[in-house]
Amino acid sequence: MSCAIHPAVEEALDAGRPVVALESTIISHGMPYPQNVTTAAEVEQVVRDNGATPATIAIMDGKFRVGLTSEEIERLGTAANVLKASRRDVGLALAGRRIAATTVATTMIGAYAAGIRLFATGGTGGVHRGAESSMDVSADLPELGRTPVAVVSAGVKSILDIGRTLEYLETLGVPVITCGADSFPAFYSRESGFPTPARLDTPGELAAALAAHWTLPSAGGALIANPIPQAEEIEFSEMEHTIARAVQDAERQGITGKEVTPFLLGRIVELTGGESLTANIALVKNNAALAARIAAALSGV
Repeated sequence: MSCAIHPAVEEALDAGRPVVALESTIISHGMPYPQNVTTAAEVEQVVRDNGATPATIAIMDGKFRVGLTSEEIERLGTAANVLKASRRDVGLALAGRRIAATTVATTMIGAYAAGIRLFATGGTGGVHRGAESSMDVSADLPELGRTPVAVVSAGVKSILDIGRTLEYLETLGVPVITCGADSFPAFYSRESGFPTPARLDTPGELAAALAAHWTLPSAGGALIANPIPQAEEIEFSEMEHTIARAVQDAERQGITGKEVTPFLLGRIVELTGGESLTANIALVKNNAALAARIAAALSGV
């Protein structure tokens, strides 16, 4: 696989210093311009402030780009028809020299190819509500089962069926560990109503668990759930009502497949008067900080 690594990222990897991967779908599909570009730069700075080198990942000009320049981030944030590329789309994007933003699944692929083990995002995909009839299950889940990269997120997106997602991850053998809490978080909210499969409280403990997990034959990834800071959370029952309205709107408009998530997130921003976007930015930064500290602990810094 063709992979172009930014010199600063390559230097850090060669020296054994901590590196944290960041996805690019949040830039192209997650927020409006210029807030998307500004947020991307701020999240990278959070990683640096916590002792690691950021590596935002995308597909451009027939290659995985691991670590983007400010010009490349601007391009992602402003270009029309940026492909949202999951695993199935990678070959087409590379062969067609498409500009493509990476989902959780494809960011994991690019990160592992470059030798990066920690990845921070907002929330992972999962089993969609109504999946018993739609069969809509995110490609992020099997990727977590096969690719040995740890994903730090605020749980899975609250638009999903959290209970079924946790069951699916258990079937795939993916460790799910919540940092500092007994309840698995629900993205915008600190508690989902589901107990976490495991709890650890410090970056050092999380790093030790990951290192032990990766000694197992054919070990895949891990999900580190990091609850949104309390000051920025939106109460769970309030979000459930908002999500139900957004899901109804998607069904009425016939939105399906990989268009569902961006539609729902955008509609939730509208219904909450922008409050959900503020929460989203806060939780992404919180996850980037924790991922950097875990990466530092793993590298012995």
